[in-house]
Amino acid sequence: MNFNESVEYIHSLLAFGIKPGLERISMLLDLLQNPQDKLKIVHIAGTNGKGSTSTMISNMLIADGHKTGLFTSPYVIDFCERIQIDGKNVSKNLFAECVTEVREKIEELNKKDIIITEFEAITVSAFLCFVKAECEYVVLEVGLGGRFDATNVVKKPEAVVITSISLDHIAILGDTIEKIAFEKCGIIKENTTVITSSNQHSDALRVIEEICKEKNCKLIISEPFKAEIIDDTIFGTEFAFDDNTYKTKLTGNHQIENTVNAIECADVLGISMEAV
Repeated sequence: MNFNESVEYIHSLLAFGIKPGLERISMLLDLLQNPQDKLKIVHIAGTNGKGSTSTMISNMLIADGHKTGLFTSPYVIDFCERIQIDGKNVSKNLFAECVTEVREKIEELNKKDIIITEFEAITVSAFLCFVKAECEYVVLEVGLGGRFDATNVVKKPEAVVITSISLDHIAILGDTIEKIAFEKCGIIKENTTVITSSNQHSDALRVIEEICKEKNCKLIISEPFKAEIIDDTIFGTEFAFDDNTYKTKLTGNHQIENTVNAIECADVLGISMEAV
């Protein structure tokens, strides 16, 4: 398939799963020799701030000399925005090549009445793109929720970031902050490092703390309240934090929170301060 045919094929797939769970995508990944296991993953979940946090962490890794993939959703102009390598959209040729391989395996599963969804196919195609491009790290943004999200096939991420949690997709994730936080914390694996903010909703923070304790995880609670705003205009924000000065093109106090989470994640990953 060429690029346009690949995109049309992806869009032709079922939009939502027949039932929650990771069984279908796991079967598909098995047929492709589990490309996700060959990558160092930073997993990002939350209601607000996932995209900007993911992009900042990706850019920090790139600046530190690591070949880095970024998986986000949705896209604005170009479908390939969802899959980036070193800050650039994946090439249309590589995307088409990977979707062609994935389609072959999907058709094998279809013969067994196993139906792969659109997002599952995109996620698997992204993993394959990142491996073929020889990425070292991948910053992986959750699509919906966390526990049953197609991205949650990662066995042990290098770090997990839980951004701001509020009521969203209540018909799917639950009608309270606690229920939604539980679903989003489904990406937390045993003995991993988890970063969240002290600005997190108290009900969500309690759930995060409980799950980290159950899974023997190190929990880092960032402290954006310590940031001192130097300049905040439509052109971006400059602020002082922990004896350093940072500038971001993003505006608003919530973006300081996202930036501080990204800085804390960078420290966990061993990224140099110069790169940050």
